Amino acid sequence: MKARYFIAGFCLLVVLAQAAIVKKEPAPFVLVLPPHFPAPVYDFKHNPLTKPGVALGRFMFYDYRLSKDSTVSCGFCHQQFAAFGHFDHALAHGVAGAQGVRSVPTLFNMIWQRSFMWDGGVNHLDIQPLTPLTDHNEMAMDLGELLVKMRKDTMYRRMYKEAFGTDSITSERMFKAFSQFIATMISATSKYDSVMQHTAVFTPEEEAGYKIFQQKCSSCHKEPLFTDYSYRSNGLPYLEALNDVGRMKITGNVEDNLRFKVPSLRNILKSAPYMHDGRFYDIFQVFDFYDHGVKVTATTDPLVKNGISLDEKEKRQLYFFLNTLTDEHFLKSEALSEILIPE
Repeated sequence: MKARYFIAGFCLLVVLAQAAIVKKEPAPFVLVLPPHFPAPVYDFKHNPLTKPGVALGRFMFYDYRLSKDSTVSCGFCHQQFAAFGHFDHALAHGVAGAQGVRSVPTLFNMIWQRSFMWDGGVNHLDIQPLTPLTDHNEMAMDLGELLVKMRKDTMYRRMYKEAFGTDSITSERMFKAFSQFIATMISATSKYDSVMQHTAVFTPEEEAGYKIFQQKCSSCHKEPLFTDYSYRSNGLPYLEALNDVGRMKITGNVEDNLRFKVPSLRNILKSAPYMHDGRFYDIFQVFDFYDHGVKVTATTDPLVKNGISLDEKEKRQLYFFLNTLTDEHFLKSEALSEILIPE
């Protein structure tokens, strides 16, 4: 009888011990999607959002130690107040004063994109950070060295354990954490969005600008994302100094010469300079370019090869409409803001 009690007690202890070591699942992060947006194309089944995963991605996004000389972070170039573009810098720049050949693209609504960069050279959000992390003109970091650096950091080991169950730090986990944070960068609370949801109305000039937009801009900048994510040559004169052939660099197809991704117009008035090479610092320069500056080449898009006529009144009205695409909540969201990195 005593033996039976002993065995039963022992089995109970084993069960309790096993229960004690069951991994605690990280708390899920509930992403609120805009009701007037299409379904995202990002597959969350392979990377479900969790609170510690998003926190890890945010921490890494602002950690300057992820660059070769610990001077540049993702947030260094992607500034929140500029819609996560780079205010007042025509071209991207990185460690040791290195300079790239393209402007810094804005970061928002990334889970609706299938390809990334100005030329579409990256085809999945989970590997998009690899390019800026390792490019010698940006963060110039060796991926293996970066993982070693993280593994030596007690805070990173703790954060990876909270996000993924163990403190194993791998490139796959790193990129997934980046994606989790970037997935939360949703811009959908501008005045335009309020009008579309019938909680606000345009002013007369905004309404007039909206009609001009629909007539002359919406073929490429489709609502509600204000881009169709296509690659087009808009007639921008070629700059020999940069020698940037656009998507042709990726595909090798001459028909893609000078084609670049159509950018979103959301937060456009906060994200100057404009175009893939940042040549225009004012939105009215962009209006003037489309009105009388288009240079026709073999690949210039038919929609713009004859220019887009805009008189002074139309330019002003279009400006007022584009201002309704500014999302102040997104630009000032504390959940997306820079956090202090411990010394």
